[in-house]
Amino acid sequence: MDADGRWQILRLHVEDKIPLAALARDSGIGLRTLERWHARYRAAGLEALRSRPRADAGGHHLPAELVTLIEGLGLTKPRPSIATIHRTLAKVCAAERWPVPSYSVVWSIIRSLDPGMVTLALEGAASYRDKYELALRRAADRPNAMWQADHTLLDVLIVGADGKPARPWLTAVMDDCSRAVCGYTVSLDAPSSMHTALALRQAIWHKPDPAWPMCGIPDVLYVDHGSDFTSDHLTRTAVDLHIRLIHSAVARPQGRGKIERFFGTVNTELLAALPGHITGARPRPAPRLSLTELDTAVGTFVADYNDRPHSELGASPRSTWIADGWLPRMPDSLEDLDGLLLTVARPRTVRRDGIHFQGLRYVSPTLAGFVGRAVVIRYDPRDITEIRVFDHDEFVCKAVDQDHHGEQVSLKEVQAARNARRRTLRRGINERIAVVNAHATDPPPRPLPTRVPPPAKLKLYKEDLS
Repeated sequence: MDADGRWQILRLHVEDKIPLAALARDSGIGLRTLERWHARYRAAGLEALRSRPRADAGGHHLPAELVTLIEGLGLTKPRPSIATIHRTLAKVCAAERWPVPSYSVVWSIIRSLDPGMVTLALEGAASYRDKYELALRRAADRPNAMWQADHTLLDVLIVGADGKPARPWLTAVMDDCSRAVCGYTVSLDAPSSMHTALALRQAIWHKPDPAWPMCGIPDVLYVDHGSDFTSDHLTRTAVDLHIRLIHSAVARPQGRGKIERFFGTVNTELLAALPGHITGARPRPAPRLSLTELDTAVGTFVADYNDRPHSELGASPRSTWIADGWLPRMPDSLEDLDGLLLTVARPRTVRRDGIHFQGLRYVSPTLAGFVGRAVVIRYDPRDITEIRVFDHDEFVCKAVDQDHHGEQVSLKEVQAARNARRRTLRRGINERIAVVNAHATDPPPRPLPTRVPPPAKLKLYKEDLS
């Protein structure tokens, strides 16, 4: 009974002067109970009529060692059932002459264990870290102090280059301080260092649209441990651009939450309104958009995203990035930026007939003074008919492949041609081997003769010869 119910009964005695004995007969409540209520009311008022928990509520009178044993069994991996734990305890208590706890007491002790302790013991350190460890959110104090870059597979089907349905990838670069999207790329290929480079190129250089002012070289680029983010290409580029490259801890995406939220916004707000949006329903929708049309839709959404107020900032990302006006750190020219971002560095030795790379031969008159020396070449994977040659980070010259000069040949085309040639040769080999097997007329091979070990030589001593 709560305090109000007790007062409704006790009020008849306090206000109406009905004797407690008469109240006890009429209400069925014991006289001693009514007397205690009355004493508590006179001492502390209506508040004293509220139920007070027992001092030993939730407690037990078990030995401390037995309680520790129960908790230890509850933290055993895999955790046994409460019934199994209770049966184990009954045997131990009989041997130690301890009181046997009831099933409910055992369950209450295990249930009162620290949830963090249970998670750490039963699920491991990774699960405990994700659920209970205090997370420190990275926060840059100014624009371009730190950028985040990441990829996501979009929940939309578009028409691929071969006319078949395909799911595109989105690569985005975001400023940590302002949450402004500085650059992005949309592609049907899996994430690679080249897609990251294209997104960074757009993020760093001036945009044609004056409403998209974000540009400059960041001080820090925060990425995960994807193969494209740990590639030599990005590492060298970061060194050349004086960008500090920081990788998040493996399997810990907490530091990249801002760009992950942007990806979630793209999926829920943009893609949900586009044809071909993938939902849990079956069958999957028919694609209608091309990659170019999707790229345009993403660009329009990014412009709107940068201009609308952000809930945490209280202002739009674009206005936050502009702030009071400042000058970002820029590369000397777009050509220099392309030379770092859109090319891959490889060490090579200059031969007498030029530089050999990917089955092609690159020549330039300037290479005459470098024969026999090790140099570094940079090439654009989209067009490998020309390379740039560097000696100790100093630009030497451009070298061209004379057989393909004037036409663009990508690295992917060269690799495809090689694979096709290899398949053709393998097919020819298989055809010839099949003919040989079909016309085999040789008699079955005779078993090899059994090798008879040579007789053992008798070892003689001087005494035997005398």
